[in-house]
Amino acid sequence: MLEPLVSMRGITKYIYGGDGRPLRNTDVKILEGVDFDLFPGEVHVLVGENGAGKSTLMRILGGVIPPDRGELKIAGARVNLADARDAREKGVAFIHQELNLCANLDVAHNIFLGREPRRRGLKDAGEMYRRSAELLKALSTDLDPRLSVARLSTAQQQLVEIAKAMSFRSRVVIMDEPTASLTKREIDVLFDLIRRMRSEGIGIVYISHRFEEILAIGDRFTVLRDGRLVGTQPIQSFEPNSVIWMMAGRSIDEMYPRTHAVEPEPVLELRGLRLATHTPPIDLVVRRGEVVGLGGLVGSGRTELAKSVFGARRFHSGDVRYLGRKTNGWSPARLIRAGMAYLSEDRKTEGLIPPMSIRENLSLASLRSVAKLGFLSRPREERQAGRLIRQLNIVARSSEQLVSTLSGGNQQKCVLGKWLCTAPRLLMLDEPTRGIDVGAKAQIHSLIDQIAGAGVAILMISSELPELIGISDRVYVMREGGVVAELEAGPELTQERVVACMV
Repeated sequence: MLEPLVSMRGITKYIYGGDGRPLRNTDVKILEGVDFDLFPGEVHVLVGENGAGKSTLMRILGGVIPPDRGELKIAGARVNLADARDAREKGVAFIHQELNLCANLDVAHNIFLGREPRRRGLKDAGEMYRRSAELLKALSTDLDPRLSVARLSTAQQQLVEIAKAMSFRSRVVIMDEPTASLTKREIDVLFDLIRRMRSEGIGIVYISHRFEEILAIGDRFTVLRDGRLVGTQPIQSFEPNSVIWMMAGRSIDEMYPRTHAVEPEPVLELRGLRLATHTPPIDLVVRRGEVVGLGGLVGSGRTELAKSVFGARRFHSGDVRYLGRKTNGWSPARLIRAGMAYLSEDRKTEGLIPPMSIRENLSLASLRSVAKLGFLSRPREERQAGRLIRQLNIVARSSEQLVSTLSGGNQQKCVLGKWLCTAPRLLMLDEPTRGIDVGAKAQIHSLIDQIAGAGVAILMISSELPELIGISDRVYVMREGGVVAELEAGPELTQERVVACMV
């Protein structure tokens, strides 16, 4: 029988208290008794909701943190990893979701950072560039090792991370949400690379929330829930509804609640709006209590349209009417005061300030409401944060926890909470569930339904067709900067119809 590259048995990790000691006398553990195997030449997909323990389990395998109980074997030998460097020396490479590269250095220096080849005590730049070129060639890319990382696309930076992993002669590669920021073409390149690595006997742990990727690349999948192992099955047994039940205890039908009622009053009207000189005019309306979806391929103009409405981008011609008033030329600040909100696509750079607390982030767009006599009131901020943490079910120790330490789903709830503090009349959501797990998605979908039920008009951009169709009352499809179709919820609103309009 083939021996596993990695064998983890009974892995347990406790929650630690403020005194730095593990809270052993509690039923709540980050991980409890988890078993996990990885075989040579296998892509083993790890799935589960945010907070299920996936990252913690892989951080243990990557040497970042030690387990409190359990046994870890690599290539049949029991190991106690001292740190991430120790794990790398034993053949384990961890490619994190947030790429860990130095933008001011070139490709070769990033690959060999801290361990540059030396000759007679001096750095041998020629050897470093030669070896980097060989590694990149093995990955079937002609990337120049002398190029600055700052000039690379996200997909190219991903290749540099993989080349760095290969430079350690890794037998085990952990990939955490590697496609979160990649286009379809870049994903295809990455998958071809993974297949080549698999054919060379490298074991790959692949963490993803995207079911279509799991089916395309996986050999087996393991589901974690609340720090416990739910099950491991061959990929042929993967069925979306049953996997959602394993992950979250809910069905696909429960993912898209629709209890809100649409009212006839228009909140947003676009009349002959042209994003650029060469794009067709756009007519669009969003009514009170309505969820209007905006579909289209990347580059179709969806985000540009939302930013134009929000005053963050100039458009060529036409009118934006909000609550019956023409708002051409209004600034985002003025529109926010008038009750318009825009949840951007990139929550980390445009939605949140990661080094600040949950309390501070929730107040960002509504400082006037938590001020007293012109000064920020800490008690008002705390009351507002406490109310939103309960209302949105944000999982956190307290409102003082840094928002950067939250899971993706809870970060997204914080962005949503920030805008709810402004009492919006129109809420625009750009990819509201990108990069979060199915459980958090279901919660976001339920919140969208509740917000619409309170009479808020919602314009939602989404690249996930089941989401776009499942929660929208109407869908506008964009192509090349214009609207090419308007589809009502019902028999005509199908994935096939939307895709046909997109292309």
